[in-house]
Amino acid sequence: MTHVIVIGAGQAGAACVARLRSKGFDGQITLIGAEPHLPYQRPPLSKAYLLGDMPLERLYLRPEKFYSDNDITLRLGARVSEIDREAQTVTVDGETLSYDHLVFTTGSKPRRLPASIGGDLDGVFVVRGLSDVDAMAPRFEEGRKVLIVGGGYIGLEAAAVAAKRKLEVTLVETAERILGRVAARETADHFRQLHSENGVTLMEGTALSRLIGEDGRVTQAELSDGTRIDVDFVIVGVGITPETDLAEAAGLGIDNGIATDSFGRSSDPHIWAAGDCASFPHKGGRLRLESVGNAIDQAEAVADNILGAETPYEAKPWFWSDQYDAKLQIAGLGSGHDRVVTRSGPGTGRSFWYYRGERLIAVDAIDDPRAYMVGKRLIEAGKSPEPSLISDPAQDLKLLLKA
Repeated sequence: MTHVIVIGAGQAGAACVARLRSKGFDGQITLIGAEPHLPYQRPPLSKAYLLGDMPLERLYLRPEKFYSDNDITLRLGARVSEIDREAQTVTVDGETLSYDHLVFTTGSKPRRLPASIGGDLDGVFVVRGLSDVDAMAPRFEEGRKVLIVGGGYIGLEAAAVAAKRKLEVTLVETAERILGRVAARETADHFRQLHSENGVTLMEGTALSRLIGEDGRVTQAELSDGTRIDVDFVIVGVGITPETDLAEAAGLGIDNGIATDSFGRSSDPHIWAAGDCASFPHKGGRLRLESVGNAIDQAEAVADNILGAETPYEAKPWFWSDQYDAKLQIAGLGSGHDRVVTRSGPGTGRSFWYYRGERLIAVDAIDDPRAYMVGKRLIEAGKSPEPSLISDPAQDLKLLLKA
């Protein structure tokens, strides 16, 4: 009987095994996860779950019954220690399992502060897994002082939750502005104002020099301008890196993640990869996407190709971020843009349209779902409306799809 083993029980791993069964695969499936929990969704961790607005059960992607009903073996709280590519086996908690196909959906891991600047002090947290959020949640008490290191989406979302819980929030960003790697200046300006209106102290162009502790617990932060601030705890959101340790140890090709071909195969034809841990061919180069949409779509494509579809994966990037009552929806990839067109939407909604030359490449829509949906469809269709039409609030966006 054919055996597919999937290492990594997150969004991509869960999507892969579900797709295999839905497409009629009747072989053996084993899903291995390092965490003891059923596969769960991560985006709400730094938002609704941390706020207490979402119970644990709603985090789960599927109930346990789904896996038993579909004859999917779950190995949770388990660690893979070795992969023998020649024998086509994996060692899990001392047990050897044989595979016909092996899929890496190991995701990514957060960058942490080095111990040399106090990163190992009690009260310093990252936001990645359920255990991280459960550990920091009791600290979110009104009046406490929190320092957030990093002005990307994770840091800003955590800042929004802390501000809503009435903590004193300071956010430091080493770069000249927040969202410097991932969004246009116009989008950053919008969220800077939103956070300032909610009482967050944003310090851009300011680095953390070191954390200071007493009895092993963080109590102060010294910043690059020499100032010191009192802190009760610290949240670090300075990016993630692909989880490739096992793949590297197995001798697979690595290129900003586990390097796959357009079908999701690694350098070993019996081993595949999908989600945050995988890089794939894209427009003459290689791309690795950190998003729920990519994790699901790429994992399902890998499942199809394991079953013989031989269909290249074509990424359709989309992302989102919830901060306070504002919802940011992003379609496309804005890197390399040379122009941003602003459009006013309904109410307080607005959208920012990224152009590279004459070509529309991305849209950031804030509280404007219509702009997001139209922008996404235009990008996928390869259509680039005249910027003057986009900026005209009287222009019906849906008509642009018919042009």
